Amino acid sequence: MAMPLRQTIKVATYLAEQKLRRREKFPLIVELEPLFACNLACEGCGKIQHPAGVLKQRMPVAQAVGAVLESGAPMVSIAGGEPLMHPQIDEIVNQLVAKRKYVFLCTNAMLMRKKMDKFTPSPYFAFAVHIDGLRERHDESVAKEGVFDEAVAAIKEAKRRGFRVTTNSTFFNTDTPQTIIEVLNYLNDDLQVDEMMISPAYAYEKAPDQEHFLGVEQTRELFRKTFADGNRRRWRLNHSPLFLDFLEGKADFACTAWAIPNYSLFGWQRPCYLMSDGYVPTYRQLIEETDWEKYGRGKDPRCANCMAHCGYEPTAVLATMGSLKESLRAARETVTSNRA
Repeated sequence: MAMPLRQTIKVATYLAEQKLRRREKFPLIVELEPLFACNLACEGCGKIQHPAGVLKQRMPVAQAVGAVLESGAPMVSIAGGEPLMHPQIDEIVNQLVAKRKYVFLCTNAMLMRKKMDKFTPSPYFAFAVHIDGLRERHDESVAKEGVFDEAVAAIKEAKRRGFRVTTNSTFFNTDTPQTIIEVLNYLNDDLQVDEMMISPAYAYEKAPDQEHFLGVEQTRELFRKTFADGNRRRWRLNHSPLFLDFLEGKADFACTAWAIPNYSLFGWQRPCYLMSDGYVPTYRQLIEETDWEKYGRGKDPRCANCMAHCGYEPTAVLATMGSLKESLRAARETVTSNRA
């Protein structure tokens, strides 16, 4: 687990506080969407299919920051759309960092070098660059040539300037263990990014490409082969060991949708970042008025093949905190990765 030690301690302290307060539901990280507009049209994306009037909207800074503070989460992932298209994205980031929130700015990197001067390196801030494969594979997934090369150039420049840089990779049934190994080796060893996140793609109902999403058994086989030969221990993966066990079928969990709530232009989204069953104006309403029990594998058909980290990583983290053995295992891997 490649999470920096300072961040690990803060999150662990936060989790301990929730346990002492006997809170049953609480956020680990907020998925903040301050806009839906994007400068790419990825085949597997189901987040940008909105009317032109909605795509022109930008969330006010105070509203964005206020939502994160309302939830109390220690971390925030700023997504979209493409966040760097928001004219005040630097103000949103700066205000959240000032509140000591760990901020991950998700980006396809097309505007990253152009906008980099707006940001300041901080242990509380990281660019999270979306990379789905090496050049040919990535450019195909985003339906535009040259995106991979621009992303690589942006990552190198950000690292040169002292920014933390993480990556987020989504995999489909067109991927093989070898293609995944190749891209993660490149990110880990050649680009030397600080952390990498991985996830099987979720089958968005509105995604243009509906043919290449993975089923549960396909996902398990894919990652079991990918993680063979000690690869998962060598890569700086920003995941708990139990979540990686889950991906390759060594463990099974229920989804914990409430732990990574989504806030967008429409409000707090029910029930999660991936599914949209309506919106409520406050975080409290989201937690108290959502029928969480009706979601999950075996309950809602939309959840049948989902193994995405936004649903299952929180379950793995909570299971880790509830087990001395798993806590020691995670701590050992954190120390090892911070020495790498």
